[in-house]
Amino acid sequence: MFGIGTTELIIILAIILIIFGVGKLPSIGTGLGQAIKNFKKTSSENELDVTPRMEKPEPISLKSEKSANEV
Repeated sequence: MFGIGTTELIIILAIILIIFGVGKLPSIGTGLGQAIKNFKKTSSENELDVTPRMEKPEPISLKSEKSANEV
């Protein structure tokens, strides 16, 4: 795991505990968890296709033209 051993992890956690204190750790963990969850959600969603679509022209009906001309 990135070449970080158990000793290094304990030292990093101790420094974080000293800097932020015991009271802030749950809120930091919650924020970090939500950030990871949102990142996974947005990366797994399909990309939206925003290119405009060409509309197909309607076919001209010969029957409607004949009936309009006859009247």
